[in-house]
Amino acid sequence: MQVAESFDAGNPPFDRLTQQEVEDIRAGADIGYFAPGEVIVAAGKPSGQLHVIIKGVVEVRQDGAMTALLRAGDSFDSRALVHGAAGEDFIAAEETLCHLIPRPAVTRLISRNAGFAAFFYAEVSRKLDALAGARRPDGFESVLRARVRDAQRGDSNVIDGGETIEAAGHRMRRVNANALFVRDGDRTGVVTGMNLSKAVVLRRLPLETPVRDVTHFDVVSIEAGDFLYEAILLMTRHDKRRLAVRREGRYVGFLEDIDILGLVAGNSQLIPGRIDRARGVEDLTVAARDIQAQVLRLHGQGVRIEAIAEITSDLNRRLLARLFELVAPPSVQSGGCLLLMGSEGRGEQTLRTDQDNGLLLAAPVPEPDLAAFREAFTRALDDFGFPRCPGGVMVRNPLWSQTLDGFQRQLRGWVVDRSPEAAMNLAIFWDAAAVSGRGELLEQARMTLLTALRGEGALLAHFAQLVDTFAEPQVGLLGSLLASVGMNSDEVDIKRAGIFPLVHGVRTLAIGRGITAQPTALRIAALVEAGALDAALGRELVGALRVFMEFRLRAQLEAARRGTPGPDAAVRLGLLTSADRDILRDALRIVRQFREVIRSHYNLRGH
Repeated sequence: MQVAESFDAGNPPFDRLTQQEVEDIRAGADIGYFAPGEVIVAAGKPSGQLHVIIKGVVEVRQDGAMTALLRAGDSFDSRALVHGAAGEDFIAAEETLCHLIPRPAVTRLISRNAGFAAFFYAEVSRKLDALAGARRPDGFESVLRARVRDAQRGDSNVIDGGETIEAAGHRMRRVNANALFVRDGDRTGVVTGMNLSKAVVLRRLPLETPVRDVTHFDVVSIEAGDFLYEAILLMTRHDKRRLAVRREGRYVGFLEDIDILGLVAGNSQLIPGRIDRARGVEDLTVAARDIQAQVLRLHGQGVRIEAIAEITSDLNRRLLARLFELVAPPSVQSGGCLLLMGSEGRGEQTLRTDQDNGLLLAAPVPEPDLAAFREAFTRALDDFGFPRCPGGVMVRNPLWSQTLDGFQRQLRGWVVDRSPEAAMNLAIFWDAAAVSGRGELLEQARMTLLTALRGEGALLAHFAQLVDTFAEPQVGLLGSLLASVGMNSDEVDIKRAGIFPLVHGVRTLAIGRGITAQPTALRIAALVEAGALDAALGRELVGALRVFMEFRLRAQLEAARRGTPGPDAAVRLGLLTSADRDILRDALRIVRQFREVIRSHYNLRGH
C-alpha cells in the first residue's frame, strides 16, 4: 500500500492544510503495523510520530480503564508528540495499520498553520480559540466579529448643558445628527431628537429650557474596539437603539441599530420591540418563535456559543417578564417576584428547555388570583413550546410558588432533610434569577439559604455528592465494541455526562464561598480570584463548558431536523468528525479530573 494512495487529507485536522502541505505530509510519512495487544504509545512517554489509523481499532486506556476506541481516520497522540508525554495508553485492539508522520513534519505545520495547530493544543480553551480564529472570516460571523469602530458613523458632537433646547435642535440639524453628548459639569449625558420633540410637543417646555433638563445621564456605552455582537447584546439588554462609543476614556460618537441593521440577519435587538408591543399571549407566541429562529440563524452562521446563550437568555427573560405583566393579576404583580432557574437562570440557555420557574410572594394573595396565574402562565409556556419540567419546578407547583415566609421555611427544611431530592432542590434554587417584580424577595430567600448553610460542612459534602449522580461515559466506544455487548446506541447525553457534573461542582464550591454570581463562567472566575480553584483548571472548565454547550445545541438541532426534538438530545458519536471526538474527549477528561477535585475537596471517598 502506497502512503500517497491511502492518506485521506479530507479527515480533520488534515482538512485544514493547503494542497502543498498535504503533499509534504505524504512525502514524509511511513506506514506502521501493530499486532493485537501491542502498546503503540504508553502513558507518560513521548512519541516521535503522529499516528493516523488506516485500518484496525486502537483502545485508549487510563489506569487500565478504557476511555475511548479509535478507528480509521482517527489520530493519536498529540500530547505525546507535542507536549512530551502521553496522557493515556494507546493499545492495538486488533491488527492495526497506521500512517506514521514524523514529529519534525508536524511541528513545521503547527508553526505556520493555526487551524492545524489547534488540534495539538493541550488546553481545551486554547484549542477552541484557535479553531474559531482559523475559520473563514466571511458571512454573518465576520459581521459579528467586526469591531464597533468599523460600523460607527459620524463624530462626537458635544453641547453644554446650559445651552437651550432650541440651540440643541439647531446643532443637530447643522451637523446632521440625531443625538448629542451633553456636558454638564463633571457629568456627561445624551440627548436625542426624540427627547427634544417630546419636551416641546408633549411636555410643552419653553424653547429656552436648558438642554440638561431633558438629557439622559444614564449613558449606555461600549468601547470602539469591542465586537459588534457585544453591541447587540447591550442593545438587547437595555432596549436601546443607539450606544455611546468610547475610545481611551472619552466619547467619540454613537453606534446606532441602523448602522448594523442591514448586516445582521434577524437582528436580535428588533425582537424586544415585538415583545414590548405584545397585547396578548398570541403576540408573545410569535415572538417566542422569533427567538428560536434567531438561535438557528446565529448558530448556522458560526456565532460563538456563549454569545448565542447570552442573547437567547436575555430575550427569553424579556419574553417571560412581559408574559408576567399580561397574565398576572394585580395582587400577584404588585407583591410577587417571577424566578427563572436552571440554564435559564444561569444565562446559559440556547434552545428551549424545561419550564424551570417559580414565584415568590411578599404576602398571601387571594387564592383564586394565584390559581388563575399558575394556570395561565403555564399554559402560555406550553403554547410557546417550552416542555413542562418533569420534576415539577414550575409556578403551577405550590412548592415553587408561595410566600417568602413559606419558602424560607422550605429552604431550612431542605437543609435539614439531607436527602438527594432536597439537595437537588437547593441546587435548583441556587441558580434562580429574578425576571420581573420584587427582586428583593429572591435576595432575602438566598440570604436565608446562605445563613442556614453556614458551618454546614457535612451538608456541603452531601450536596457535592450529586456530581456522581450520573455515571461517567466511555466516549469513543463506537461501532464494533458497542455491537459486541449488544448495544445499538453510540450516543452520549451531554447534559448528564458533562454539563451537570461541571455546573454542579462549580455551584457547590460557589455556595461554600458564598459566591452568588449566576453564569457558571463568572462563578469560576470568582472562585479563581478567591483562591478556591486553580487558574489553569478554571480556564479549562470554561473551555469544556463551551464544548458541551456547542455539542448539545448541535444535537438538539439535529434531533429537530429528524423530527424528534427534545430538550436534552444526545450527541451521536458516530456522526462526529475526528477533530470533534478529540475535543469532546478532552472536555470529558477535564470533567473527570474536576470530579476528582470535588471528591478530594469534600472527602467523598469516605461517604
